[in-house]
Amino acid sequence: MNNSDPKKTVDVVSFVHAVAKKRGWKLNGDADFLDMLVEGLQVNSERLGYLQCPCRLSWDDRSKDRDIICPCVYAADDIAEYGHCFCSLFFSADFDFSSQEISSIPERRPEHLFP
Repeated sequence: MNNSDPKKTVDVVSFVHAVAKKRGWKLNGDADFLDMLVEGLQVNSERLGYLQCPCRLSWDDRSKDRDIICPCVYAADDIAEYGHCFCSLFFSADFDFSSQEISSIPERRPEHLFP
């Protein structure tokens, strides 16, 4: 990669594991779904130069998308209230995949921030 390229390569797998560990969260237990989310983050990283949440519409502008850069600013509140984040990448440490259902989460992002 050319050093003048503002977009840098990110090891998304290591990133999501590091975020989960640092925050005391765990990752989605469905390996295929987890792979799909990681791939979406990777695509966004390569396309935009930042890890924009793969589950939300983007302005394709880092300054306008600051709130939805992974982990988004809404993740902690979603995890505290629902046990997982909006896109179901991160889960609370005590979420039990065998007995709890992944629920739909209402959008916390204010509508005026939608593209």
